[in-house]
Amino acid sequence: MSPVGRRRFLALLGGAAAGAALAGCGPATGSTGRQLVSALPLPAPYGVPLPVPPVARPVSPGRYLITQRVAEQEVLPGVRTPVLGYDGIFPGPTIESRSGHEVVVRHRNELPVPTVVHLHGGHTPPEHDGWPLDLLLPVGDAQGWTGHHRMTGDVVEGERDHRYPMTQRAATLWYHDHRMDFTAPAVYRGLAGFHLVRDGVEDALPLPRGDRELPLMLCDRSFTADGEFAYPGLDQGMRGLPGVEDAWSAGVLGDVVLVNGAPWPVHEADAARYRLRILNASNARRYRLVLDGGIPFVQIGSDGGLLAAPERHDVLDVAPGERFDVVVDLSAVPVGTVVRMTNALGEGRTADVMAFRVVRTARDDSAVPERLSDVEPVAVPAGAPLRTFAFLRGDTGGHSGWTINGEGFDPDSRRYGTPLGQTEVWRFVTAVHHPVHVHLDPFRVLRRGSGGPGAFDAGWKDTVDVRPGEVVDVAVRFTGYRGRYVLHCHNLEHEDMAMMVAVHTV
Repeated sequence: MSPVGRRRFLALLGGAAAGAALAGCGPATGSTGRQLVSALPLPAPYGVPLPVPPVARPVSPGRYLITQRVAEQEVLPGVRTPVLGYDGIFPGPTIESRSGHEVVVRHRNELPVPTVVHLHGGHTPPEHDGWPLDLLLPVGDAQGWTGHHRMTGDVVEGERDHRYPMTQRAATLWYHDHRMDFTAPAVYRGLAGFHLVRDGVEDALPLPRGDRELPLMLCDRSFTADGEFAYPGLDQGMRGLPGVEDAWSAGVLGDVVLVNGAPWPVHEADAARYRLRILNASNARRYRLVLDGGIPFVQIGSDGGLLAAPERHDVLDVAPGERFDVVVDLSAVPVGTVVRMTNALGEGRTADVMAFRVVRTARDDSAVPERLSDVEPVAVPAGAPLRTFAFLRGDTGGHSGWTINGEGFDPDSRRYGTPLGQTEVWRFVTAVHHPVHVHLDPFRVLRRGSGGPGAFDAGWKDTVDVRPGEVVDVAVRFTGYRGRYVLHCHNLEHEDMAMMVAVHTV
């Protein structure tokens, strides 16, 4: 990884714009969006080792410093790609914390653009959650930033502390940029990383651990002829004009599947069980994951932590923002066998994801117990308030965008106020695919259409995939903190084009 100056990066972004304009596009099954075709030869699948993001080291007990900066990284073999990176790497360093122990993460912005950090899945006070207008301005570059459409929040220059009380169960969280109007290009260019919360309940289980516990960040990207990330943004400098070219307003789909920042990687594995913490960090792409040989995914956790009992899946549908904690058993796979993980919703190269090459036999004392944890049952009182949120295309201030209940994002709105401790039923209605994400607290899926929860709705969720023409009811109950949060679509192009509402806990 090598650093890149601000002027050099802005020049590269200009090249990325040209590359994006020349790239072709095509449909992708099961995703709302349009595919952008890379303008350089792509490597064969399963030739690059799977990287594992480094674990961040605290600067003192419970305190971390992460510097956001531009650097070059070899994403495609032999090609240097400029990235916006936490600590200059993509994905960013993995933060590991424990339930009940507060963590403070100081972010320092040495990028050429403002940022906002959101801990996705975190039970976090509002001032530390990543309100889209709470900008962290670049070090020494506070001049000329007047907010978005004359709207401002808590704006600071250089550094900001984020306090995470960690009053929540063990779970797979992730942190990413959440700046109003520019979340999609910022995440696309690298601003994403894991945050793993651990606790004693999880520690007591005989699950795979150590080298057999793998965080897997899945995302798709396209590349210009010069190796930059190709993104069809209207403002390649990410400074003023939000949005993408009209052809990609439904969502940007890449033609290269990256796992932990590597294209179609392979992992040399023991003949043993592995715990995979799967995160879909794509802007718009959905995955239907399948393992060769009919090897099942045994789900042990969802967005909000462990399930009560494991659930078996022959395929695994994962929408943007969702996490699935699964165990796969390679113990019966002969040494020398390559087990591919593929994407049944993909076409062409996007049907490949990654592979495991079983290279040795090994002792394995792990197991998946029949009982994993105590999960609070869903309790919806009679007469619980019902709120309906319709996710549709519509007018967002004189131009076409994405709306919730016919309105684009208004940070000053107090339309949605929810008392702390009160259970409500929220109904999500869509015309096309929308992965719906709620900040502050997880929820439980009650039903899809006329039936109960779907196959992938188990446990506590903070993101739910709502399919075209579908109605999904969830039970929501906020606790702990009064303030303003957001509900939004996690198709990041939709989010940037105003598909977000303010939610006030009172």
